[in-house]
Amino acid sequence: MAAFTCRSTMVPPGKKPAGETSNSNKKCKRYFNEHWKEEFTWLEFDYERKLMFCIECRQALVKNKHGKAENAFTVGTDNFQRHALLRHVTSGAHRQALAVNREQLAFESRLHPELRSVLKVEVNPAKVAVLTTVYWMAKEDVPGEKCSSLLDLQKFNLCQALLASEHSEFYHPGSAREMQAAIAKVLHNEDRHRIKASPFVGLVVDETVDVLQQRSLAVFTTTVSPCSGQTSATFLGSFELPSGGASTVAGKVAEVMRSFGIPSMKLTWLRADSASLVAERLSGAGAALTSLCPLLMEMHCLSHGSSLLPADSIGSIEYLQKYETTVDAVYRLCSSFRGESSGLQELRRVLELCEIDLGSPRAIHWTSIFPAVEAIDSSWPTLVLLLESEAERSPVAHGLCEELKKFQFVAFTKILLDVLPIFQKLGRFFQIEDFDLSILKPIVSATATTLQAQKSTSGQNLQEFLNEMNEHPRDDREGESRLCYKGVELANCSKVHLKHFERLKESYLESVRGNLLDRFPSSVLEAISSFSAIFNPKCYPQSLEDIGSYGVSELNFLLQAYSRVVVSERALSDFPLFKRIVFSLSQLSFKDLCVKLVYSSSEMHELFPDFAVLAAIALALPLGSVLAEKISRGRELLQRGRRRRGKDEGLSDLMKIAIDGPASSEFDFALAIEYYESTREPGFIVAQVK
Repeated sequence: MAAFTCRSTMVPPGKKPAGETSNSNKKCKRYFNEHWKEEFTWLEFDYERKLMFCIECRQALVKNKHGKAENAFTVGTDNFQRHALLRHVTSGAHRQALAVNREQLAFESRLHPELRSVLKVEVNPAKVAVLTTVYWMAKEDVPGEKCSSLLDLQKFNLCQALLASEHSEFYHPGSAREMQAAIAKVLHNEDRHRIKASPFVGLVVDETVDVLQQRSLAVFTTTVSPCSGQTSATFLGSFELPSGGASTVAGKVAEVMRSFGIPSMKLTWLRADSASLVAERLSGAGAALTSLCPLLMEMHCLSHGSSLLPADSIGSIEYLQKYETTVDAVYRLCSSFRGESSGLQELRRVLELCEIDLGSPRAIHWTSIFPAVEAIDSSWPTLVLLLESEAERSPVAHGLCEELKKFQFVAFTKILLDVLPIFQKLGRFFQIEDFDLSILKPIVSATATTLQAQKSTSGQNLQEFLNEMNEHPRDDREGESRLCYKGVELANCSKVHLKHFERLKESYLESVRGNLLDRFPSSVLEAISSFSAIFNPKCYPQSLEDIGSYGVSELNFLLQAYSRVVVSERALSDFPLFKRIVFSLSQLSFKDLCVKLVYSSSEMHELFPDFAVLAAIALALPLGSVLAEKISRGRELLQRGRRRRGKDEGLSDLMKIAIDGPASSEFDFALAIEYYESTREPGFIVAQVK
């Protein structure tokens, strides 16, 4: 039979065999395969000597059980077979060599800190198991004191990582908070990279108040990725706010910006939902921030449960505070009753539906919670009868019953039923992921007009109430009458009281209208409307012949507002071609077009650089369902965490993990271990003590 040549693996096309074995059996020649270097990163090939080496083993020169430091892969081998490589990578000598090299690098990194980034942390399965448990607890909002029992449960269920090896004295349940801090540091480092890459940034600040009236700011950010054009919403942390006025808010925001490396020219949007922060904007916080961030525009949306009016406005409308106190007392008293009447059940459903915690130190803005007001209105006759039956036994019930019977209480409830659905509908728009910005300006304008009209002509619910009231002559006073509603006689219905109510209605509606316009300044509405006109294909004229003069005024507005970051002459010159291309992309949404422009590898990004800049600013606008869910989750975690802990220490880290932490399989626990163990090193501890 003729002799033949065999090869164990294919040699890459165009390459000559790199070497051949010295095996005396010349019938079968084997050659070095370049692809092995990709699979085995430690593999090195000497093209002159035609031998394979292990870089790790040559560097360590670890002695084997026979007392020799040499092996086939330190002196060189021509055994070009893949199973030879597999045998070596699983050998004790190779594993020992890896350990020696890591220890050496760790020692050198202590002498030379710049080498620390090169050091790969040995990921001990037991350490990962402990950190994974701590991570999962934060994600699921499990109290920290459960850590020890959870680890014991895993051992009981034969978790090999926790049973098979030691995880050092550092890894114990008492250090859970420090582990969470290390995990949060990994996530915050990702935030910094995201912020650095983003051309522009939007910020959301949400005020919270604890039981001691200590204020803090929960800060979120929106960023845009130039690599994909996609947006991200992330939680930066909860920060204590010193006592003081507007300057403290501006100072804290500036401090957060410095901490996360946000350049002042990158910050284009600031959103604050709470009514008190809107008031502070008027008193100078916004102006202070604008002086730091020249591109900044403020927009203050409406969020569930937040007051429609700032505290000073509530105080200036005398009856408003009294109404909230009355409704609060009704809910608290009725929640303690054991009865099962339909009125009581409805109030309890509201507490559950709206997740209202009567034990929370945070003020409940009853005049801003539509379901709560609606329940008071629908169950009003039942509540009056219930409170009357309890009046002899309870002075509180007697006082509430008298208050609920007053004309002003019922009439003001009707005003709220006319006003709150308008704002509820407006608030829902900001939670839509691909919100049509073109309708924002008309919606705000229409809402302001409706509120203005209700000052002179009553809203539907108030008008129906006035029509349904029955007038009956008084038996005890000739010439006077009494007013009844749903079988209950109303108190304080004299002309003086009615005139006083008219003044209350006007002042309340004017305050709410003014607050709405303060939340959405005309310059911001104009900017958002202009962004929509330029970047929303669905806003363009139906005919190509009509786009000649379309959008010119809107573009001029944006070019003037953002003159620091665009070249106006170039943008105006590019606009006719830009419009024709957008017209042909009518199937795209506002967000789709902006993403296409911001994506750094797209043709449109190259063709229209100024429009790419404006699109990035538009995408950084802090709106959408993802952001709304994270803000809501943040409030929930903060409220629950403070109730458990009584203080904010470590709470921000917990919130970060719960809000932004990815699935456990996607998190870099090796880096978290490195951060955690660096804080336990003697040098670090000594530095902290000093």
